Formats: sequence, C-alpha cells, structure tokens
Amino acid sequence: HIAHTRPVFRASDWAHYERANQRFADAALQEMRGTEAPILLVQDYHFALVPRLVKAKRPDVQVAMFWHIPWPNPEAFGICPWQSDLLDGLLGADLIGFHTQAHCNNFLDTVDRAFESHIEWERFAVRRGGHLTAVRPFPISVAFREAVPGDPPRPPAPSPVDLLKALGVSAYRLGIGVDRADYTKGIVERFAGIERFFERWPDEVGQFTFVQIAAPSRTDIKRYQELLASIESEAARINRRFQTPVWKPIVLIAKHHGHDEIERYYRAAAVCLVTSLHDGMNLVAKEFVAARDDETGVLVLSQFAGASGELDDALIVNPYDTEQVAEALHQALTMSEADARVRMRRMRQTVREHNVFRWAGRLIGDLAAIRLESADRAADRTRRPAERT
Repeated sequence: HIAHTRPVFRASDWAHYERANQRFADAALQEMRGTEAPILLVQDYHFALVPRLVKAKRPDVQVAMFWHIPWPNPEAFGICPWQSDLLDGLLGADLIGFHTQAHCNNFLDTVDRAFESHIEWERFAVRRGGHLTAVRPFPISVAFREAVPGDPPRPPAPSPVDLLKALGVSAYRLGIGVDRADYTKGIVERFAGIERFFERWPDEVGQFTFVQIAAPSRTDIKRYQELLASIESEAARINRRFQTPVWKPIVLIAKHHGHDEIERYYRAAAVCLVTSLHDGMNLVAKEFVAARDDETGVLVLSQFAGASGELDDALIVNPYDTEQVAEALHQALTMSEADARVRMRRMRQTVREHNVFRWAGRLIGDLAAIRLESADRAADRTRRPAERT
C-alpha cells in the first residue's frame, strides 16, 4: 500500500512465507487428486507462490488468482527483495484479477520492468515461457438484500438519538465509520477532519456525534499496537476539547462487531465516512449503500479507495486534505433530502447490479473462457497440416 509506511524485509519472514505457500499448494493438490481438469481459485497476497507451485505438478489445473489489495507502480514494488519470486508465482495463474484497471496496468508495467516477457496490451495478458496469463479488473462487491414477496416487513431503522443514548451521548445526528484499525484506513486523518468541522461550524457542538467502530487488527505487531494507541489518543484529545457533560464529538468503539450490529449504525447514520489512504476497493462504502433501503444518508468517500470509481455519487475527498474532509462532512449534513435521495438511489442501483455474486460469476466465467481458448489452441496444434489448410 502506498501509505507512507516503510516495509521491513527479513529473510526469515520470506522463508516462512515460502513454507506456508508450499503447505497450501500441497493441500490443494491433495484435494484435486483424481479430479479431471480442476479449477483453483487462489485468494490474495498470502498465496502469491501457490499458482506456480500447483501448475508445476498439475499443468491441467486452471488457476485464477484474485488480488484484494492495490498493486503499486513498478518503482514501489521494485524495493521488494523477492519481487521476481512473487511475480513468477503469480504468473503461474491463467487469470489474475484486481479491483481496478489501474491496478492491472501497474501489474503489467511491473512485469514488463522485471522480466523478459511479452506483454499483450491489446488483450491485457502476459506471455512468458509458453504460458499466457490474462489480467482483468473484477471490482468486488457485497450481497444486496432484495425484498422478496412474503418476507416479513423489515423493522424500521433505529433512531440515532436512541443509539447514541445507549452510548452515553445526547445528540440528534449520527455519523459512522467502520474499519479495521489499520494504517491504510485513514482513521487519524478522519478525526482531523472531524475536529476541523467542529472548529468551523461550532453550532454542531451537541448536535452531531461521530461513532468510529475500529476493530483491533494484528495486535501482536508493534506498528498496529502503536496505531490503535494513536487512534485512542486522538479521539480522547478531540473529546477533551469539545465535549460537554452530556455530549462528545467522537465515540470510539475498539472492538469487533457482527454485521447485524454494524448495520444498525449504517441505517441510522446521516453520513458514513470512508477515508482510506489506499484501498483496493473498500466494502464498507458498499455495505453502507446496500443497508440504506430508505434511500437516505450520504457517503463521504476517499478518492484513493477503489470504490470511488463506481460510487461517484458519493462526496469524493482527498483524506490528506483536512479542510476538504471537514467541508464534505458539512455538505453531507446540510444536503437537501431530495439531493441525498437521488445520489443514494443511483449508488444503490450500482451496488444492486454489480453485487458479489456477479463478481464471482464474471471471475469464473472469464476463467472458463480461457480454458476453452486453451483447449481450442491445443486441438489446433494436433490437427494435420492438411486439415489446417
């Protein structure tokens, strides 16, 4: 992730990574034993070596790899000491999927810089060592709950006043942020925008409270421990500055929540803030939209989240620009209901049409098409020259 955090490279970590990939490859091969022409879907950066390891033993396996995080530019990726090993492993796949076209472009640029290979830009594929790897964008999404005739009516959205009262705060409007406590999510930057919002619009003191659900992540890693401490410290500092005996600007809930629990906040919130510093997609943005069957609420969305390419009716911000985040929050809270409904209706249509089932269907469908193309080429090579003429 291009988020100004310097990675640490240790040979011992790489050795563990290789062993883990080999164990998973062995398990997959065991599972495929006795299956003719199987399909394997490999998920994310944990298993970059698996496609090549599996293909070496079972060339007939059709392998798709989906990469959930952004792929950086060649210069950024080039600092990794094991970049050649990672790329070689990935190029064992027949199909590699990313969230956005920009990540596909970066990947092909990286391969072009690192390897002697043929990049087929017109079809977005890499030909190397007699093997073709297609590279495609597949923006991931969420399940979209449709009302089915005969279903019991959905309960009304919770009252923001009641939700905040249960948290010990007296306020009328609620904002929500839902993230892992991860340095890529821009939570500290978000808090800076909220602080600036109260500086510029002090009449919102006592009226609006922002609830940040920050699920602890990778708590055995020092960098993440420090980040969570920083998030807690900033929330406390801003609260000390503005709070009253019955109100505070930020409620930080640093624990894991189930989807149903989070959805109550999505449905009650006037605004959802997603301020990722770098994100492959960010499904919180789509979850918020999917939850808003009342077609109200406003999404403030980072330009560095992949979702911004699809949800362009959100208020798009640069999370590093504190003034812009504050202004977007104010715009969201003062937007007319008619404008908010038009924006939310269009975003819901996008998420409805491009849901997670369509994502999976496109991924497997494209892989099946590659399988058919490969079979046609193999059949063509076995025909007699006279038949080909």
